[in-house]
Amino acid sequence: MARKMKAAQVQKADGTLEVVEREIPEPGPGQVRIAVEACGVCHSDAITKEGWMPIQYPRVPGHEVVGRIERVGTGVTAWKEGQHVGVGWHGGHCGQCVACRSGDFVTCEKQQICGISYDGGYAEYLVAPQEALARVPEGMSSEDAAPLLCAGVTTYNSLRNMGARPGDLVAVQGIGGLGHLAIQYASKFGYRTAAISRGADKKALAMELGAHEYIDTEKGKPAEALQKLGGARVIMMTASSSSLAGELIGGLGRNGTLLLLGAGSEPIPVSSLSMISKRTRIQGWPSGVPQDSQETMAFSALAGVRSRNEVFPLDRAAEAYERMMSNKARFRVVLKMR
Repeated sequence: MARKMKAAQVQKADGTLEVVEREIPEPGPGQVRIAVEACGVCHSDAITKEGWMPIQYPRVPGHEVVGRIERVGTGVTAWKEGQHVGVGWHGGHCGQCVACRSGDFVTCEKQQICGISYDGGYAEYLVAPQEALARVPEGMSSEDAAPLLCAGVTTYNSLRNMGARPGDLVAVQGIGGLGHLAIQYASKFGYRTAAISRGADKKALAMELGAHEYIDTEKGKPAEALQKLGGARVIMMTASSSSLAGELIGGLGRNGTLLLLGAGSEPIPVSSLSMISKRTRIQGWPSGVPQDSQETMAFSALAGVRSRNEVFPLDRAAEAYERMMSNKARFRVVLKMR
């Protein structure tokens, strides 16, 4: 008789998130089966639930997956049973297209997305391609690791590629799910870190996370405050507000970058003259590939960066999802399977 597992699935686009019983999947060639221990709930899971991309339903969401390898398929040589691993947004690539041959797995023509291209981590078991796996550092819990596979790698990987040097001013807009990690990374990288948020009550939290400066948007324009500090080399935008991005770009110093991590649909109002004269730029950044996720977790373990999580059992997946999507969760939400 086939073994059964619990999974929270969406039956159709814009459907409800329901906990059902399914057969435990078997790994095919080049795949591994993971006994899931924890899975983060991310705003991007709305793509699966609402049907914003072509998706074959029913589908199990979840792309911040951590657990132990329970079984390996034929042809898998780099991984073995019992290893502690994670699977993030980048859920596999073909290895054959022009992008893959050049090492650019992010733009692979056949890139897979965990929880969209195939069933994700809102389940007790997951089958994933071997190239999607990232090793979890020894001693790191699955609950701590899960949010690092999207929120963590997005902030860590983008910031380390912006060309800032220790001592440079780096500003982080927002102290939520992305921002609370970005502040920690910026501080641990040795940047003069400024947190930007609304209200004096957020200052203590910002300083606790490692910020050196706090800019309260209720007390004045944040761009002017950043210029008084010398101008930012990087401003990390964690919100999806195009109008706010247009306001913040004025806080950049020479050769500064406005780094977009939240996707907005409206155009960003900017002055080309100002950008040209100060040689500033606006850049977006996706999360990263499994190697980036592995390096994110390794650095987090080394430097003591931790996500602050609200933990729910799988049976309460719909409640956990709603808490994240409604922005009632202060930082991150994690489903715990074991």
